[in-house]
Amino acid sequence: MKVGIVGCGLIGRKRADALGKDDTLVAVCDTNARMSGELAQRTGAKACANVAELLPMVDAVVVATTHDSLTPIARQAVQAKKHVIVEKPVARTVKELEPLVADAKQAGVVVKVGFNHRFHPAIAKARAILDEGKCGPVMFVRGRYGHGGRIGYDKEWRAKPEISGGGELMDQGVHMIDLARYFIGAEFTKVIGQTATFFWNMPVDDNAFMTLTTGAGQVAHLHVSCTEWKNLFSLEIYARHAKLHVDGLGGSYGVERLSHYAMRPEMGPPDTLIYEYPGPDRSWADEWTEFARAIATRESPNGDLQDALATMRVVDVLYGR
Repeated sequence: MKVGIVGCGLIGRKRADALGKDDTLVAVCDTNARMSGELAQRTGAKACANVAELLPMVDAVVVATTHDSLTPIARQAVQAKKHVIVEKPVARTVKELEPLVADAKQAGVVVKVGFNHRFHPAIAKARAILDEGKCGPVMFVRGRYGHGGRIGYDKEWRAKPEISGGGELMDQGVHMIDLARYFIGAEFTKVIGQTATFFWNMPVDDNAFMTLTTGAGQVAHLHVSCTEWKNLFSLEIYARHAKLHVDGLGGSYGVERLSHYAMRPEMGPPDTLIYEYPGPDRSWADEWTEFARAIATRESPNGDLQDALATMRVVDVLYGR
C-alpha cells in the first residue's frame, strides 16, 4: 500500500517504522512543518501542506494527531475512500465518534483503531491461552496502569480538556477499558468510579478508579494514574481454572511477562508457566499486519470502531457526560 501519515509526533514516527515490507510511506503532514519535514527527510516521503494534498497520493492513512483532530481527519480520509488506522481514543465523546462510524459503513473501507496494547506479545499469548478453553470462563479482571509524568506535564496538550477531552482516563484508561472488555468478552452494563486530580495543576484528572460490570456479573476493577512515579503495567485475568497475569510492557515498565497459573484438581499451589518477552516493542508492527490483513480480506479488524464506541461509552459515564 501507499501510506500517508497525518501527525508526525512520537506515535506517527512509531507507525512509520512499523509499516509492512511491501508498504511505502509516500506522504506525511503535520501542523508543525518542522516535524513533518523531519519525518519526510528520514523516510523519503513527501511533506504535504495539508490533508487534502496528501489524500490523493495514498491508499491508507494513519491519523496520529491530538484528540481533537482524530475524528475530523479520519472522516476526511474515509470520505475519500481511504482505509484508516486512527489512534485511540478516536474521539473525545461518543457523540463526536458516531458520525465517523456512519461514514465508514457508507464508504465500505476498513477503519482500524490504534489499540496497540492488544498486540503486545504477552497480551496476545494470554488471549490465545484463554481461547483454548482450558482456563474456563473469565470471572473478573484487575488492572493497574500508570506513569509518573514529567516536568511541565500539566502544561502539555493532554492537560487541556478542549483538546484532549479528559485526562488520564482518556489516555491510559482507554487502553485498560479496552483490554478488560477484550478479555471478558462482554459489554459493561454497570459503570461506577471516580476521577480525581491529586497532584498535577491541571483541569483534567490525573487518576481514575473504576469498577465495570457485565450483565452476567463479570467485573473489571481498574486504576490508571499519572502519579505512579514508577511506571507500572499490571493486568490480571481470573478465569475459573486459571489466572493469567501480564506485567511490564518493556522499557521503563519493565520486561514484558505473562505468568500462567493453572489450577490443579486438588487445588493448592498452581502449576506455573512464565513467558518473558524481552527486546523491542513489536506491537506496532503486529498491529499494522492486522490492519493490512483486514484490508486484504475485507474483514473487521481486531480493534475496530465498535470497540472504540464501547470504550467511549464507559468514559462518558465516568465523566458524567
